[in-house]
Amino acid sequence: MIDLQILQHIDSDIGTIYLGRRMAPGRSEWTYEINIDGALLMSSSNPVSERRLATSALAMHEGEGLRVLVGGLGLGHSAEAALESPRVASVRVVEKMSAVIDWMHDGLLPLSAEFAADKRLQIVQGDIYDDLLGPASEQYDLILVDVDHSPRHRLSEASAQFYTPEGQRQVARHLTPGGRLAVWSSADDDDFMAVLREVYLDARREDVHWEDKGLCDGPLHDVLFFGRAHPG
Repeated sequence: MIDLQILQHIDSDIGTIYLGRRMAPGRSEWTYEINIDGALLMSSSNPVSERRLATSALAMHEGEGLRVLVGGLGLGHSAEAALESPRVASVRVVEKMSAVIDWMHDGLLPLSAEFAADKRLQIVQGDIYDDLLGPASEQYDLILVDVDHSPRHRLSEASAQFYTPEGQRQVARHLTPGGRLAVWSSADDDDFMAVLREVYLDARREDVHWEDKGLCDGPLHDVLFFGRAHPG
């Protein structure tokens, strides 16, 4: 974390989480980062795949007045992209770390003011995996999950069931008929793709290739997984 100004940090069951910022070469504004034990978790430098998690899911759904559930607040880019659509009526964000929510409410993150002004947004503390693998008391048109690094590289084993057929059948109960599930991953995974094809009416994945010299040399690659719930 060379040259990273640490703004806040917390100890958690998955390691020490740092909120920091740096002035990357050639930039005129701060780049914000969240790290776990010194390993980069997310950055505001070029959140192309986090935003596309929302925009691609929205493009697959033709409805209006959409209710969106976002798993993981992070720096807020998936929620921001969802709120930019006039077709979205509400966005509920579930974030496990109460400190991350506090960072947003306390104005420490770039989107703090924007989120505070949007009445469609609700941010609550909780575990998105517990919610989605539990009883479906509410249903959503879009569910966007960006928590683990990938289906195989999980932050903890508590989310393992999410990537199984049994877990995804429970997740699908939280979707309205024809609703979309979208899952962010830093790597492709054929096994998880097979799970989605088994459970959903149709499933697909989207490769996101991008570059950011402020983060690292060479191209970067993330994968977005999508599943469409059955109509009834």
